[in-house]
Formats: sequence, C-alpha cells, structure tokens
Amino acid sequence: MMTPMQGVAATPIDSHQFEPYTKENSEANADFSFQTLADVTKAILHHAFWLAEQKQNLSLKEYKKLLCNQGWQGEEKKYLKIAATFGKFAPQDFDQVEPRTIYQLAERSKQYQKVIDRLLDLSVINQETVRTLIQKQRTPRAARPQKPSIWRRLKNGGRYCQIPPIHEASEQTGTTLQKMMDEEGLSAQQIVAEAIALRQAYKEGQLKIS
Repeated sequence: MMTPMQGVAATPIDSHQFEPYTKENSEANADFSFQTLADVTKAILHHAFWLAEQKQNLSLKEYKKLLCNQGWQGEEKKYLKIAATFGKFAPQDFDQVEPRTIYQLAERSKQYQKVIDRLLDLSVINQETVRTLIQKQRTPRAARPQKPSIWRRLKNGGRYCQIPPIHEASEQTGTTLQKMMDEEGLSAQQIVAEAIALRQAYKEGQLKIS
C-alpha cells in the first residue's frame, strides 16, 4: 500500500475546459471528465488515510482541535471508515471507481467484506468489476415459506393467541359460535378453548364419538 499523504491539495476545476459539444472535442472532454472523477476518488482515499494517521499520532485533544479548526467535527467518521475498509489498498487502486461506490462499500463494510476481500485478488479494479461483485453479493436467497403463527407479542414480553378470520360462504362456524355465546353466556374464547380441548382429547383417544 502506498504511504498515506500528509495532505492533499484540491485542484480547482475550470469549467471552461468543458467546451460545447462537437465531434472534434467530445473525446477530449470525456477524457478530462473521467480523469477528474478519478482524481476525486483518489483524493477521498488520500484524505481518509491521512485523517486516520492524524487520529493515531495526535493526542485526543489535538485531534479534536484539528477537526474543530476545519469545521469537520462529526463528519470525519465516514472517512475513518473508508480508511479502515481500504487500508490494504493504495488510493490509485481505485482510480477507475466512482466516489459513491467507495462510500457505499465503507458504510456497509461488514455486508460487503467478501467483495472487499475479492478485490485484493484483482490486478485491475474498475467500476464494472466492483458493481458486478456487489450485485453478486446482493443475490437474494430463496425465501423460505413462513410457518403460519397465531402468536402475537405484548409490550411486556408476554404473548397471546389470535385466531385469523374464518371466511365461509355458509357462515356456519360464526353462526354456531354466536348462538352458543348467546345461549350459554360464554365468551368466544371460552368456547374455542373448550372445542380445542375436546378435539385434542379425541386425537389422543380419550374421547370417542358414538
């Protein structure tokens, strides 16, 4: 890995270097535009490595003063993540990768650890290869069918049973349940609990229907 630079001077972009489109200058403009983007990516990595070095070498008080003087307090964290994620690389390794991809990999470094490890094996890293590796990492696994559950959680950590709605064209179950509630003065829960207990007893051979 290349030794982190002690600072990176930003190069102003002259908008006049982008001339109106013509066939003659389109290729030149494209080269300049993509090179500028590559410089941005390298500058991000240079700054990240430099900032990580300052944090390591300065006292906490000096480090905080550095950030405060630059108005960067709270903003430095994303760059420290970049330094930690790409510490085994050199800034020029990513001069064919657009800046947002660098932030994306660093922000989710645990999720994309396999992608980052794979990049170490490549002699040339570019946007297409990184994007391909990210897409493969995102390949969704076949969803397992969820087992139906009647349990619902309470705020206190307990749980309760909730039977889903019963849809019948004849409405027989609902009509019968309502009639039992009206005639016997029992709640729907009591009747359902009794019915389930009787069915379980029947399954276990403790109840016979003549």
